[in-house]
Amino acid sequence: MLLTIDDVLTREELAAASSMLAGSPWTSGKITAGTQAAQVKNNLQLPETAPHMADLRRLVLGALHRNALFFTATLPGKIVPPFFNRYSGDTNHYGFHVDNAMRLLPEGNGYARADISATLFLSDPQEYEGGELVVNDTFGQHGVKLQAGSMVIYPSSSVHQVTPVTRGERTACFMFIQSMVRDPNQRRLLYEMDMALLQLRQSIGETDAVVSLTGTYHNLLRQWADS
Repeated sequence: MLLTIDDVLTREELAAASSMLAGSPWTSGKITAGTQAAQVKNNLQLPETAPHMADLRRLVLGALHRNALFFTATLPGKIVPPFFNRYSGDTNHYGFHVDNAMRLLPEGNGYARADISATLFLSDPQEYEGGELVVNDTFGQHGVKLQAGSMVIYPSSSVHQVTPVTRGERTACFMFIQSMVRDPNQRRLLYEMDMALLQLRQSIGETDAVVSLTGTYHNLLRQWADS
């Protein structure tokens, strides 16, 4: 499932993130790439030792935890601490690749399975040319370029790329999520059911049928989820 989520960050949070990134060092993005991805990855990334890394991660994770749509779409069990990248100049693209299935957690705390990948845009699209996230799935090829503060989620199993940035600078936050519901078809069914329930509550209220269907949603979640 490919889904965009608007206004994940507030304007104040965006300004704070931009200020911290402006004063941060950058290194080669290959530091988190697998063997195949490293052959086509040509961008910059914030290293783990960057002074503002912990504050940036807290800012992003705090925004995700308050976002109901992010929760219902991903049902997150683990979120690998977010990373930050930059595309500009000679380090301006990331060719077609597939994200590694397993991601190492910081400080040797084991691994998380990458079920869902996410890109949180930190630059407005007017600030750069190119830099589209292009995702291939069973329904074709989709290009995504969102306003700063908005996010796209997509299957980590999909082939995707970031097209060359030919003018300006594209900064973003990217992350990987291990869902409590491993099966993508089950996640999609739960998401669609939750969205339909939301519409029913708004149109007809908490009727007996809506209460019953809500119970079915939670019982399916109980059956399919691993926490």
